[in-house]
Amino acid sequence: MTKKTPFTLTRRHVLATATAAALAAMTGIAPAHAADTIKIGLIASLSGPSAKSGEAITRGLTVAIDEINAAGGLLGKQVELLRRDDENNPGKGLVAARELVQREKVAVLFGGLQTPVSLAIVPFMNQSKAVFMGPWAAGTPITQNGAKENYIFRVSAFDSMVGVALVDRAVAVHGAKKPGMMLINNPWGESNEKSLLAALKVKGMENAGIEKIEQSDIDVVPQLTRLKSNGADAIFMVANVGPSAQVMKSLERMNWNVPVVSHWGPAGGRFSELGGPRAKDVEMIQTFTFSGNPSPKAAEMMAKLKKHFPEIKGEADVTPAVGIANAYDGMHLAALAIKNAGSIDGPAVRKGFYDIKSYDGLIKTYEMPFSPEKHDALGPEDLVFTQFIDGKIIPVK
Repeated sequence: MTKKTPFTLTRRHVLATATAAALAAMTGIAPAHAADTIKIGLIASLSGPSAKSGEAITRGLTVAIDEINAAGGLLGKQVELLRRDDENNPGKGLVAARELVQREKVAVLFGGLQTPVSLAIVPFMNQSKAVFMGPWAAGTPITQNGAKENYIFRVSAFDSMVGVALVDRAVAVHGAKKPGMMLINNPWGESNEKSLLAALKVKGMENAGIEKIEQSDIDVVPQLTRLKSNGADAIFMVANVGPSAQVMKSLERMNWNVPVVSHWGPAGGRFSELGGPRAKDVEMIQTFTFSGNPSPKAAEMMAKLKKHFPEIKGEADVTPAVGIANAYDGMHLAALAIKNAGSIDGPAVRKGFYDIKSYDGLIKTYEMPFSPEKHDALGPEDLVFTQFIDGKIIPVK
C-alpha cells in the first residue's frame, strides 16, 4: 500500500478550496468536488534522511499553486496538490504513480529526488501518455529515454551536463590532473560514471579509479585509501546525504585534505550536521540559491515562503533551495502547458509544453524551454557551485 502523507490543515499546504481541503485533511477522503479541480501529483521522499528535499519540492509547488489559484486557477478550476511518499523505493514510487495517474487522474505528475525511483516510473508514464515533470532527479536517461513519444520533462540539473561542470571545476580551480570518483552504487551513480568519464575523455585526462558507495556504508576508508594510493588529486562525489556524509567523515579520519567536487546530493538533507567538520569543504552543484542572490524575484519568493510557512525564519530554513526553485518554476511551466492545451489530456499537455514561448521564472527567464528534441529546461549556464556554511548553502567565492 502506498503511504499517503496527510495534508496540513491550511489552505497553504493543501491548495484546494478551504472547506473541502480541510475535510480531506481530517478524514483522508477525497473532496466531494474533486471533479471540479485540476489535480497535480507529487511522488517524493517525504520521510527518511532525504525528507528535506521532499519538503522543499512541496514548498515550491505550494507557493506556485497558491499563485495560480489566486489568479483564477486553470481552465476555470482550482488546482490541488496530491502527495505520496515513495520512501526512496522504486516499487513504491511506481505503485503511487499508477494510483495518481489512473485513479486520481492528475494532469501532471511531479517526480522527486531519486533517479532510480524516476526511472521506474518513466516507462509507465510514456505508456500511459501522461505527463511527468522532474524537479530534482538528475539521471540523464530520465528525459533522454528513447521513447518515440516522450512525456517526460524536467526543470533540474542532469548528469551529462553536471559531469562537464564537475570536471571543469576540478581542473580550473584545483588543478586536478588525476581525479578519482566516489559514486553511489545505483543507476544514478552509473549515469554519472558515464558522464564523468566522457567529460574526462574530452580533456584527455585519466582517472585514479572509480569507487562505489552503498547506501548503508558507515565507513568508506577502504575505497578512499585505494584512490589515494592511485594518486587521486581530487574527488568527484555523487551520492545523497547519508553516503556523502560518510565520505567526508572518512576523509576526516584519514586526515586527507583532497578537494571534493560534488553533485547536489548533499543538499537534500542534514548534510552539514551529519558530515562533520569536513562538510563545509564540499563544493556542490546547485541551480539556485537564496544566499547572495540579488534577484528581486528571489527576495519576493523568500517573503512568500515566510508567509506560507511560519517555521521559515531565514535562509537556513529553506535548504535545499533547488527543490523549491525547480518545483516552483516547473509548476508554472506546467500551468502554461495546460493553458496552451486547453485540457488536461496528456498528448495535448505534452504539445502545450512545446508551445511555451517565454516564462519569467525564479531561476531564469525561459525562452522556448522545450521542444520535441529537448525536454530539459535548464542548461550549463544555470549551474552554480556552493558550499554549506552554518547550515546555509551559499555560493563558493
